[in-house]
Amino acid sequence: MNDDAAIHAYPVLAGLAMIKDAGWSFLHRSVVDGVPTQIDGFRAWPDGWIDAIRVLSETDAMALRTNGDEPPGLVWERTGTLADVIEGLLGLPMPDDRLSPRLVRAKGPMLWTP
Repeated sequence: MNDDAAIHAYPVLAGLAMIKDAGWSFLHRSVVDGVPTQIDGFRAWPDGWIDAIRVLSETDAMALRTNGDEPPGLVWERTGTLADVIEGLLGLPMPDDRLSPRLVRAKGPMLWTP
């Protein structure tokens, strides 16, 4: 599936993109009756930062940003409607911006209970 097909299935994706100019690429996982049931998109930034989006429907989407560390850490995430997720991505500063999120979300250690 190409970017045009992704935008045709979910027109709100056009807001992300000017797709080629913004560096977004889209892939699909499966298609039912010509309609993608899942679209995954990503944009790679210099220094290894990555923005990603997964679209299951107009009401079920998620996006995230990982940093360029090894292993990469999750620094931003949003879930919700496709419109909300795209709004979040559009408002996310570039990774090198001083206002860009930098703190990695981590899980605490599991507590051992006797």
